Amino acid sequence: MTPVITLAGIVLVPAVLLMVLRINATLVFLSLCLGNILVQFAADDVSSLIALFSARVPEGVDTSNHNISLVLLLLPTLLTALFMIKTVRGNGKLALNLLPAAGVGLLGALLVVPLLPGGLSHNIMDSSIWSQIQSAQGTVVGAAATICLLVLWMQRPKTGRDDKHKKH
Repeated sequence: MTPVITLAGIVLVPAVLLMVLRINATLVFLSLCLGNILVQFAADDVSSLIALFSARVPEGVDTSNHNISLVLLLLPTLLTALFMIKTVRGNGKLALNLLPAAGVGLLGALLVVPLLPGGLSHNIMDSSIWSQIQSAQGTVVGAAATICLLVLWMQRPKTGRDDKHKKH
């Protein structure tokens, strides 16, 4: 499979699933950010912990740091997506969910591709489209984070009415 098709799948599949399953993409985006923090600060400790118990790891299970990092990155995201299925109600909110869903796909690609197995990661990272995405990563992350925050703030529950509008 060509790197462009693989990369397109990495970006589009999550975005499409978020829309089809009506999952709140803003919360999934924030979970992806949490996963990235786990990778940065906990991956080495988890790897050490697994190495400590490596005699008990079944044969054929790969416990490399890349795989542990991939699990730490995606586990909060997958759990959030699972718990948030059908939480976006109404066509207006679904349309508003489109931009954060695209942000999840793009940020997901930026974070997942370096953690993929060597050959696949290398093929994608050598492609011209990857260099374009990487050169725009600051803009992608900043715009997606801003959009997600705005959508999150807009989803704030309505507070009670003023006393003037209450019926007596």
